[in-house]
Amino acid sequence: MAKKRERPDFRKAIQRALVHLLPGKIDVYGDDEQARIRRISGELARGFKVLRRYQNAVSIFGSSRLGPKDPYYKLAEKTAYLLSRAGYSIITGGGPSIMEAANKGARRAGGDSIGLNIYIPMEQLANRYATTQLEFHYFFVRKVMFVRYAKAFVIFPGGYGTLDELFESINLIQTVRIAQFPVVLVGSRYWQGLLHWLMSAVQRRGCISPGDLSLFSLVDKAEDVVRTIKKFYA
Repeated sequence: MAKKRERPDFRKAIQRALVHLLPGKIDVYGDDEQARIRRISGELARGFKVLRRYQNAVSIFGSSRLGPKDPYYKLAEKTAYLLSRAGYSIITGGGPSIMEAANKGARRAGGDSIGLNIYIPMEQLANRYATTQLEFHYFFVRKVMFVRYAKAFVIFPGGYGTLDELFESINLIQTVRIAQFPVVLVGSRYWQGLLHWLMSAVQRRGCISPGDLSLFSLVDKAEDVVRTIKKFYA
């Protein structure tokens, strides 16, 4: 009797291919929950150990796709420079574009320039301006670090990742999971459509309260970012 041919396990084939391409960096289809728990715990412990000395930090977010000639790149560099001169450590996602600009500004000011890079399939290369660099596999662990050590979030124009970080921060404040701190959007021309939608659709439907729109502010100048944060803590 002919032996029955086993159907190929495409999931495991994909997993093997990913492991081959990105050894030790990704386990999209991993099944070992205990190993996953150990990796999560290890990332948390390493992040806490390295970042606990930065107790007066500002986390800066923004696109990974805007070049050095973009006005927001230059604005992010200036903002980080001024914040660093004002005594704040600068934390970014560690990658290119807005993140690079912020790390560059902090380094130029002689301050703490921290990058929290993330492993993704289309690999994000760490920028060269972060003097302290950590690598993360898990997005949620990385986001814990952004919030845990931040006195403020500064949000430049960006895509899904930037929006995720924006809305998670104001949701944590709204639900009193963290103490309120300044969440500053930079670039009124970029953000005005989103703010109009929040007011005309989300608030109008009653999905958020009017006061929830005061959980963040909107500015256009680097000096106003610094002023907003200082005013909050005055």
